[in-house]
Amino acid sequence: MPNPGKPAEEKRRIGSRNYKPADSVIELERVAGVPDPMRRLDSAGLDLWCRVWGMGEAWISPRTDVELLQITCEQLDERESLRAYVLDNIEAWHERAALRELEKSIRSNLSLLGFTPTDRMKLGVAEVKRMSVVEELMSRIDNA
Repeated sequence: MPNPGKPAEEKRRIGSRNYKPADSVIELERVAGVPDPMRRLDSAGLDLWCRVWGMGEAWISPRTDVELLQITCEQLDERESLRAYVLDNIEAWHERAALRELEKSIRSNLSLLGFTPTDRMKLGVAEVKRMSVVEELMSRIDNA
């Protein structure tokens, strides 16, 4: 079995020739506050809408990503009602299969929006950084 690949942070740190940083980075227009949804959302979708604009403000574009986010929030609302139906009707196996497909679609859309660690790393937004022993000891002292 081959060795697992090195993460991008490690390649960058050691100066690997296989690390390819982004050639040009385009600064996205930042959103001031949470914009209103394009269409009506129920509570689950509206909650996701607000969380995404709050957490992803550095990389979510109000001009290019808003439609995908709106669809994802609507899917989450649909998931809530479909899940309630499936829990009440044990024999509803078609609906249960549809629920699983809908969840896959939501997960895929959240990934496209950069809400997985791997996708954030690909976007260059966040990298996992391990604390050194000294940093770990300093944080323990500060928290004590």
